[in-house]
Amino acid sequence: MENYTLYNNPLVTRYATEEMSAIFSEQNRITYFRKLWLALAQGEKEQGLDITEEQINELQAHLDTIDFETAKAREKVVRHDVMAHIYAYGLQCPKAAPIIHLGATSCYVTDNADVIIYREALQLVIKKLVAVIDKLSAFALKYKNLPTLGFTHYQPAQLVTVGKRATLWIQDFLLDYQNILFATNNLMMRGVKGTTGTQASFLSLFEGDIAKIKALDKFITNRFGFKKSIPVSGQTYTRKIDYNIVSVLSMLAQSAYKLSIDVRLLQNMKELEEPFEKTQIGSSAMAYKRNPMRSERISSLARYLMSLPINCAMTAATQGFERTLDDSANRRIVMGQAFLTADALLELLLNVTDGFVVYEKVIRKHVMQELPFMATETILMECVKAGGDRQELHERIRVHSMEATKKVRLEGKPNDLIKRIQQDPAFTAAGDLKKLLDPRKFIGCAPRQVSEFIQKEVRPIIKKFSAEISNITGKIEI
Repeated sequence: MENYTLYNNPLVTRYATEEMSAIFSEQNRITYFRKLWLALAQGEKEQGLDITEEQINELQAHLDTIDFETAKAREKVVRHDVMAHIYAYGLQCPKAAPIIHLGATSCYVTDNADVIIYREALQLVIKKLVAVIDKLSAFALKYKNLPTLGFTHYQPAQLVTVGKRATLWIQDFLLDYQNILFATNNLMMRGVKGTTGTQASFLSLFEGDIAKIKALDKFITNRFGFKKSIPVSGQTYTRKIDYNIVSVLSMLAQSAYKLSIDVRLLQNMKELEEPFEKTQIGSSAMAYKRNPMRSERISSLARYLMSLPINCAMTAATQGFERTLDDSANRRIVMGQAFLTADALLELLLNVTDGFVVYEKVIRKHVMQELPFMATETILMECVKAGGDRQELHERIRVHSMEATKKVRLEGKPNDLIKRIQQDPAFTAAGDLKKLLDPRKFIGCAPRQVSEFIQKEVRPIIKKFSAEISNITGKIEI
């Protein structure tokens, strides 16, 4: 039952999925603490410390039976969360209690668990991101030949196609995929480094045998599927790693915002629309409205995520000497919320891109309103080829264009530029000007660019994740 008398984080209760929330749950985090304690004991036993199989089995048996209430009560007494969980684990594993956390510092479990959690979350982000790219690719191919107004400075420019515009969104997301994949594949564990990173406690445990310390560090790193541990550390791994992670998530947010603002503008023009449910209400006052609510939510959440890297930068910069604890509370908030926001954005993107509605007749209407201006260069060339004076013809087109613009903007009348040119004897050589007003003649290489881009750059990635993304859909409940 929800408690409506306390603040609820909307990222958890409203926007992100349970799947991502579970990754950052206390259950998942403390289970990784216990897996790390188990691995530490197994590694130390393998290197000759007096740890029994019975102790190992006891630790193994209680990996996920965490007594949170006991740990919570103990933390109030000792004011130390890791020690509280060591205490709770020890009560469940009385035989293993003496060797839990042997030689380690708190950051052995906190930092290593964090990195494992971030990798798990990044892998989920990658999977959903590829699913978004897949949906956009299908959309781009479907509309690769459909001419539409291109805009520069948000003013009508040369024609593009609806599919070509979608490839601009895809390309941004493709760069995000590459950056996130790189960050994931290059994550390093903190490993087994001791209190200030010198491994002094382990040097004592193994009686000066450095080879055993290195073997233990490698054992832990390999156990959790990492290529390596960070070469040197203070008490914590460098917080620049957190900055790198949040930065690539921020780049994803930038791409999401770009798409969302394009959709919002296109919906205003009535050319393209995000999904709109049959019972959805656009406005409490204006019943006719069809607001781009989901795209606006993308913009809203993306703006928050884009703001987070500066926080991580300040944390990384202020970690004096071997570490300060002013990173702890901050990271508990920022890191989880960065991933929850990214997850919420991807769910929205999945939903919106899967249900785009394209209004082709409106698009054509807008194209034909502007096409006469764009066709003037072609008309000019045809008349010059027939022997006309280029400079004189250019001036006549300029005059006709200004008059047509006045009609459109001052009188609200249709664009009559082509009619004006047809009635001008100087342009008789151009022949039937209406034949020149086929929008398909003004889209350049756009259709081929779409096909080649999807085939060469996108398909290999989609194919790689085909099994994982086959059932992914955006779950938007509110």
